[in-house]
Formats: sequence, structure tokens, C-alpha cells
Amino acid sequence: MEKLFFLISSLRWQDIIDILLVSYILFRFYVLFRGTNAFRVLIGMTILWFFQQVAVSMGLIVTSWVVQGIVGLGAFIIIVIFRNEIRSVLQASQLRAILWDVSSKAIISTIEIIVQGIYDMGLRKCGALMVFPGKDDVEEVVQSGISWRGEISKEMILSVFFPDNPVHDGAAIIQGDQIVEVGAILPLSRRDDLPTYYGTRHRAALGLAEATDALVVAVSEERGDIVVAKDGQLRVVKQKRKLEQILREHRGVSIKKGRELLKEKLMVAAAALFSVIFITGVWFSVSRGGDTLVTFDSPLVYLDRDPSMEIVQTSVNSVSLELEGSGALMKSIKPDQVQVKLNLSKSKAGPNRFTITRETISLPPGIVLKSVSPTEVEVVLDILIEKELPVQIDWGGRLPDHFILTEAKVEPETVTVIGGKRILENISTLYTEKVPLDNLDVKGTIPVNLALTPASLKIAPGSKDKLTITYLTSLRNQ
Repeated sequence: MEKLFFLISSLRWQDIIDILLVSYILFRFYVLFRGTNAFRVLIGMTILWFFQQVAVSMGLIVTSWVVQGIVGLGAFIIIVIFRNEIRSVLQASQLRAILWDVSSKAIISTIEIIVQGIYDMGLRKCGALMVFPGKDDVEEVVQSGISWRGEISKEMILSVFFPDNPVHDGAAIIQGDQIVEVGAILPLSRRDDLPTYYGTRHRAALGLAEATDALVVAVSEERGDIVVAKDGQLRVVKQKRKLEQILREHRGVSIKKGRELLKEKLMVAAAALFSVIFITGVWFSVSRGGDTLVTFDSPLVYLDRDPSMEIVQTSVNSVSLELEGSGALMKSIKPDQVQVKLNLSKSKAGPNRFTITRETISLPPGIVLKSVSPTEVEVVLDILIEKELPVQIDWGGRLPDHFILTEAKVEPETVTVIGGKRILENISTLYTEKVPLDNLDVKGTIPVNLALTPASLKIAPGSKDKLTITYLTSLRNQ
């Protein structure tokens, strides 16, 4: 319980946003894909993932590898096999339906499929005649129909009434979610008060509506109008929602009552709560698992140093950190992600002591700091000054026995350097790098660099950093 409280109290605002964002993505997947075959398979894959985690925790290495392979292969299978189903869900007419709408399911009802097919044929001016029987038996008045028994889909409807289809001139009888009969011949109405532009298809629709309580939808081949025949009346329906309402009322599919609506809202709320709990558990198991301890040496990073001062000395150059987290996160840590940062903005010339705290350490998300060694760092700062110093040649080796070095001078003879005041007060001469005597000729020049000690010293702007030694030798008298 104490460890759980510690984990919760160590949450950052970025961690909370991370959990809520992924939880919402999971929730949107539920809203969009609920009821689909892809969603059912996804549930199975989730169960397998849980099984894999249990196998890992129990040390079942081979089992966990096998289940991990099945989960990876299953994700590929879902994309390949259910690509059409996934595409139909994501092809929403409005972005709102994908991002935040929860009022309607992504799975399209049979009535919605029929209405989409009807209005698609209307746009194409593809003539059609569709019968939705009521309580009366239409078999007594319908003739020459061909048994079909095909599950309704938009493609099925369009193929039945495709102009090259032999049965496209007849009527399709729809019951439930199936087209049970195609190419049916309906009785014609004998009314003489119909508009002249209503042809045989409309008279057939009205004829069946006069003889039975069936609802008949006719699509005009000339104008693309959608006409509904019911109770001996014809009316043009221009809006999809209106036709959906008419079909629902005819089939007894009323709008969800309050109890059913409340049930759906509760299921959506439960799915949202489950998403948050599930992702929180996954997040803690991945980022705050606490199953691995690693000792990490991090170099010190100094920030906001006064440009007029320099760091002369530090008690340590790096700090040893003991970090805790999941094995996966520990393996992914990069050196630049762990830093100990000391702010020198309030430091003064001389020794300065800093205490290493959690606030001074930069860590990746999900990594917990267990201990620090050392807990204090001493940093000595000094004021920067300029000082002009003479340069002396630092000879090395031995001159050949028959030579005598008679003259040697360095150009320039003095160099201005920048460094800490305390350091420069104790330096009276600068030296060149080692110049070997055994390589000297009778006379010549040698380019050479300054040997700045300590390394914190720098050559002032305007001073030469390259020196030239001019020398002259003579033969030793025997």
C-alpha cells in the first residue's frame, strides 16, 4: 500500500496526460468497432496478451515467446482479414463521428444499409422496386419471384437492380436482414389519377400497397426520385432520415426507449472507465514496474555560470545514481537522458557547496531515483582576468656533442592569457611545448605551441596562439 501511494504521488502532469490520451484512444476503438468481428478478435488478442504477461511473471520463457509471436501474428491477421470492415468504420462522413461521437454505433443497421443503397441508386438513376411485407401475406398477389435468401448489403442491392441483371425489372422482397425473393411481378394499380410521368414501376408499387399492408419503395429510372407506396398512397421522400423513419415505423423498429438508452449509456461509461483502469495498469507495469535496479554514472552539467568567472576545481566530475524501473525502460535509457544539473547563477568566487536533490536530476519518464552518491558537490569558482606573461622555451633531449646553442629566441616574447585570478597570481612565466634539442641543425626556425597549464587558461583575443623559435648553433672547439 505504501509503495502504491509512492507511485501515485510521484506522477507528473505529463504522466496523467499520457494515461488519459491512450485511454481515450482505446475507448474510441471500442466505440467505433463494437459489434464487429474485428473487435471480437481484438478481445481475444487482449486475453492472449494478459496470458503472456502471466507467463513472463512466472518465468515461462518459451510459453511467453510463443504467445508473443501469436499476438504479433494476430495483429497482422486483423489488418489483412478485416481490412474492409475497418475501412468501412473509418470512412465516416464527419470527423466528429470518429473523434468523439458516442451516440451511434459504427456498425450500420440493416435499415441504414437499405437506405444507403436506395439513395445511391437514385443518384445513378438506376430503377428499383423493393417490397417490405407487413402482416399480410404478399405471396398471394406476387408472381414469378425467384428465391434468393441473400444477406442484405449495399453491394447486394446494387447488383440485383443492375441494368444488365436479368431480374432488375422485377421487385425484390425483403424480410428481416435478407432479400428473400427477386424478380417478383407485382399487381398494377388501375387508378387513373396518377401523374403521367409515373410508369409501370410506380403502378406496381401502388398496386401491391392497395392490395396488402406492405410498404414498397420505387426508384425512378428517369428522375432518380425515391417514392414510397403505403396504404394506397404514393409520396416522394427526399431525405434519407425520413425514409429511415418510415422503414423503422413499418417494421416496428422504434427509437430506443429510455431504459434501453440508459443501458447503452451505462455500457459506454463502463467502457470509458475500463479503458482508464486498463491503461493505468499497463502504464504502471511498463514505466513503474520497479523490477530492475541500475547504477548510472552521470556527468555534472553546470548551468547559468557568470561569464566573468570560471570553474577552477570540482570535488567530483560525475555522480553515481541508483535508478529503479522496468527492465524495458532501463535498456532504452540513453546517456543524454540522465543528467545532474547544477545552477551556478547565485554562486560566488571561491568554494561553493551544492546538494544533489531529485529536482537537480533529469530522468526519463517512469524511472525512479533510489539514491545519490555523493550527495554534495563542491565547486570552486574564480574571477577571470587577463595577464601578459613572458614565454620561455622548454627544451628537451640533448644537443649533439659537436654543437653549441649560441642563440635562441621566441616570437612573440610575451602572450596575454585569460584565467582565474587566483591561478594567474601564481604564474610568472609561460612555457612552450617540449622542443627536442637532438633535432636541431646549424640554424633554423621551429613552429611551436604554448603549453597552457592548467588547461583552464585561454589565450586572449589578439594574442598569437602559434609561436616561432629562431635558433643558431655553432661547432664546439676541440
